[in-house]
Amino acid sequence: MTAPDMRPVALVTGSSRGIGLAAAEALAKEGFAVAVNGRGDDRELAAAVARVAVHGNPVMAAPFDVTDIATHETVLANIEAQLGPLTTLVNNAGVGVLQRGDLLDVSEASWDRCIDVNAKAMFFLSQAFARRLLSRQRSRMFHSIVNVTSSNAVAVAIQRSEYCASKSAAAMISKTLAVRLGPENIAVYDVQPGLIATDMTAPVIDTYRERAEEGLTLFPRLGQPEEMGAIIASLAIGKFPYTTGQVISADAGMLVPRF
Repeated sequence: MTAPDMRPVALVTGSSRGIGLAAAEALAKEGFAVAVNGRGDDRELAAAVARVAVHGNPVMAAPFDVTDIATHETVLANIEAQLGPLTTLVNNAGVGVLQRGDLLDVSEASWDRCIDVNAKAMFFLSQAFARRLLSRQRSRMFHSIVNVTSSNAVAVAIQRSEYCASKSAAAMISKTLAVRLGPENIAVYDVQPGLIATDMTAPVIDTYRERAEEGLTLFPRLGQPEEMGAIIASLAIGKFPYTTGQVISADAGMLVPRF
């Protein structure tokens, strides 16, 4: 068993289901202690904690709303009190649009929701995490922030313009964090999933599947949360040494330019 002071510790936001849960499980398999996050202390979060705990490393529920910036410091302190010094932050929590449609009809509420969760919360939680790491003597373990944005940080989805804008902002935040934290030996990555089968994409999953099979993606299939989890864990454990600021296009080649 890894000694507590030598075990990496990760907070994965939005990890009660989907890509976040897959990432939490993948990290637990790699020996991480994991804080599993959902907005509320509910059955879904408890079930996610149980799934992650199966892998034999410490796990805790960390129910909080990522947009409640005033709580970030307290949340991080509580996690460290239970699991030990944090080494890793996976910013996965995200929301879609309130209603798909013409960008001329986008509501202020939908715009603010996307920006607040997908960009603003990510920025300020990363800020709190980085400040905590820089305030103390750190172990020689790999330290990183892994942000889960979207292929829509680059590719326009006209019916979800406010989502695209928020993910583009998140992608730039990843770059600025990488530049600021590189000299401190804290790596930052931006994972941009494409067509992934999750609860968020469930309403349009049949359309996505058809488009993938018709050639939108170079691999003619949808991606799975477990595949995203494997990518995130590989980055978080430092399997890509001497890298930071990279965008990982986890989209089966969807955005490769073609004639």
